[in-house]
Amino acid sequence: MIYDIGLACQDFDALAPTVNKFSNIANPFPFDIIPLDDNYESTNLAASTSINMPPKSGKKAAPAPFPQSKAGAGSKKAAKNPLIEKRTRNFGIGQDIQPRRNLSRMVKWPEYVRLQRQKKILNLRLKVPPAIAQFQHVLDRNTAAQALKLLNKYRPESKAEKKERLLKEATAIKEGKKKEDVSKKPYAVKYGLNHVVGLIEAKKASLVLIPNDVDPIELVIFLPALCKKMGVPYAIIKGKARLGTVVHKKTAAVLALTEVRSEDKTELSKLVQAIKEGHDDNATRHWGGGIMGAKANARTEKKRKAIESAIKI
Repeated sequence: MIYDIGLACQDFDALAPTVNKFSNIANPFPFDIIPLDDNYESTNLAASTSINMPPKSGKKAAPAPFPQSKAGAGSKKAAKNPLIEKRTRNFGIGQDIQPRRNLSRMVKWPEYVRLQRQKKILNLRLKVPPAIAQFQHVLDRNTAAQALKLLNKYRPESKAEKKERLLKEATAIKEGKKKEDVSKKPYAVKYGLNHVVGLIEAKKASLVLIPNDVDPIELVIFLPALCKKMGVPYAIIKGKARLGTVVHKKTAAVLALTEVRSEDKTELSKLVQAIKEGHDDNATRHWGGGIMGAKANARTEKKRKAIESAIKI
């Protein structure tokens, strides 16, 4: 026996009175399936079954990556109160409350913050001469760490260490010995601008480190040229405070190594070689700055387009 569901749906209007009659029964549609002969072939049967029936296969379909309940929960909109009317806001003067905005540009910052911001912007906007612009090209982090590690081995002695050394030397002299027998030859980092300049001019410095943030910059602006002339290796390093910690000071304008112990000579030569390889010789020749802001660039572009359009006309 074959049942055609399509014919049952077509004759539904004709069976409406009968359906109403059997509405109280558990199955309200007793005539939804029409028996036909065995030799009946319906073209609609294959189409209807192929659409509604899932394909038979041994493998199970993969589960959905996100459950329907969770995915559908976010998409549902909350019910709105029909009594609340939507009203467009007017953000004019004396009208609706203004929306939250980023007002950090209007904050009255302290003077030192304002000055350092202005200095930063001026260094970007104005054309900076090569002598000043070269201080923007600092030693890379790994080489700088290596240099500071070597310098920390030759930190100057503190007051307590100096007092102890002098006491030992005085005791040795009192006993009729030489002070060199008690205390070894001191090896220390040299600091102080005038002192280091004298060492560079005498070609006694093995390595000179100059910070990039000395203020005023005129104090050290001549040092790279002087080192280059005297053939002394130098490097511009980031942070005068980092150099200051080496010599027990807050900051240091310049540090220099003159002599090192025999066990550290190889390390010093490797460090000098790394500094020379990483040094950009063009940095002393190129001008810096000249980088304009978004507004200035937009104005320039607008003028350029206006000139081009005028030429075309």
